[in-house]
Amino acid sequence: VQQVVGNKLGLLETFMSAAMSPLSVIAEMYRNSTEVKMSQIVLPCHANHRGELSVGQLLKWMDSTACLSAERHAGCSCITASVDDIHFEHTIGVGQVVNIKAKVNRAFNSSMEVGIMVSCEDLFANRQWKVCNAFATFVARHTDEGKVQLKQVMPQTQEEQTEYSVAAERRRMRLLHTEIMKDLLGNGCAVRDFDDAVPSERTRVESVELVLPPHANHQVNTFGGQIMAWMENVATIAASRLCNAHPTLRTIDMFHFRAPSQVGDRVVLKAIVNNAFKNSMEVGVCAEAYRGRETPRHINSAFMTFEVLDAEGNPRNLPRIKPEPLDGPRRYREAIARKKIRLDRKYIISCKQTEVPLSVPWEPSNQVYLSYNNVSALKMLAARTNWVLTSEKNKVNLYTLEENQVLCFKVETHVDIAAKRVFALLSDLTRRKEWDRHYKHCEMINQVDEEDAIYHVITPSVSKTNKGQDFILLASCRTPCNSGDPYLIALRSVTLPTHPPTEDYIRGEIFCAGFSILEVSSMVCKVSYYNQASPGVLPYISNDIAGLSSGFYNSFCSCSKFLEENKESRATADSTAF
Repeated sequence: VQQVVGNKLGLLETFMSAAMSPLSVIAEMYRNSTEVKMSQIVLPCHANHRGELSVGQLLKWMDSTACLSAERHAGCSCITASVDDIHFEHTIGVGQVVNIKAKVNRAFNSSMEVGIMVSCEDLFANRQWKVCNAFATFVARHTDEGKVQLKQVMPQTQEEQTEYSVAAERRRMRLLHTEIMKDLLGNGCAVRDFDDAVPSERTRVESVELVLPPHANHQVNTFGGQIMAWMENVATIAASRLCNAHPTLRTIDMFHFRAPSQVGDRVVLKAIVNNAFKNSMEVGVCAEAYRGRETPRHINSAFMTFEVLDAEGNPRNLPRIKPEPLDGPRRYREAIARKKIRLDRKYIISCKQTEVPLSVPWEPSNQVYLSYNNVSALKMLAARTNWVLTSEKNKVNLYTLEENQVLCFKVETHVDIAAKRVFALLSDLTRRKEWDRHYKHCEMINQVDEEDAIYHVITPSVSKTNKGQDFILLASCRTPCNSGDPYLIALRSVTLPTHPPTEDYIRGEIFCAGFSILEVSSMVCKVSYYNQASPGVLPYISNDIAGLSSGFYNSFCSCSKFLEENKESRATADSTAF
């Protein structure tokens, strides 16, 4: 009996071990500690007249998911500060499933960026597709102990490292948004008058909502997602009044939460069509809150772009708008400026690399987005983990990376010089000819701001035509945002009408290149040079990649010597413009 019982117990242990092994594997799989997922099936009560998920309802779900992710990281209550621009690629129908995933990309002092990804799932067709993604900023609320100092996010995967690095650049772009608008409006644009234009006053909508307990979040404030949903509702009504049809929301320009509201407040929502273009219109919407006889306070604002689709799903032409006499012309011009910004972002940032030329026209209005693209491209290249060591010589390492028929390379070494000093020396491209034989001449064309400059670079001939190459380069330099971040010098080609190609040189192009300078100790740093090889660069590096020359090694030795000779020099002070 004991033997039979023992055998059965042994079989039971084996069975339990086999049954638990998949769970062990799952437990060992990495998952971001701040990641929060939500799945919702779209019911008729969530849908509009077309049987599609209401954008307002989707915004509620997105804000809830992002808030829970932020609070998981902060360990305390958090409030929505802003939501970046959202572009809705597809609509979602009744019966389909909405999958939302949110995680904290990076934490700053008391604020953090949360990335949100929304996809749609068709249960019957067994397929999924992306709907939109967004970046929301949340602020940790003060506790009894005072202001909250958030702990840093520790990225573990290549994707997390990329989002962590680029989050700092997105934050910089948010802070500069107001200045961009001022620059664009400074150029001015006339308000065009059309005989058949629709008066904008006809599209004005005003609606009031009483904040009840179901509208509040767990902090007793009005739920941010609820306010966004109310704003989307009045904006849709305003758009419908212009086109006399049911519009489709395509894009939302940043939601900016200026102040909270609570249960018992009256929230007044106002919307009006600011401008109408050929196939789209912009609706401005704001939210104000008051209680009793209080003066209404501005709590939120956003700008929404709508289209009207025909039976084939193509955008219809829209009637023109005639601004109201008082504030209308300002809103009309601002709508044109925001459209220009959206087009710049789509052209420079959102498109795939194969869909845009290497060189993008530079102008003051798109400088911020070109700079963002420049730095983020270098950060994403540096975050890659599948570099292959091609050669090593006296602690100078050459790595290559080839994906999607694109060749990238990285040269890396350590120098016994303070990272800040190395950054100051290498960020001045006019001195690069002192150590880089590929820089025959370098002239600064435009000092754009404290962190960006445009250079004209001439390189010697490497072709049978005996013509050298020249490049127009945007240099974007960044100091560390937090300890552990590197100094960055990002380079990319741009075009300038003042410096067109000439017969004397072959115009070359660089898509992504630059230096990453990481502090190892007070007097040691790691210097990494990256380049995504374009046709204009390949002739200079092909022998090194093939292992037939020591060009990279010699260049880095010359660079190290240049840094060593100038580490105590004050010819280029550490407090340079970069």
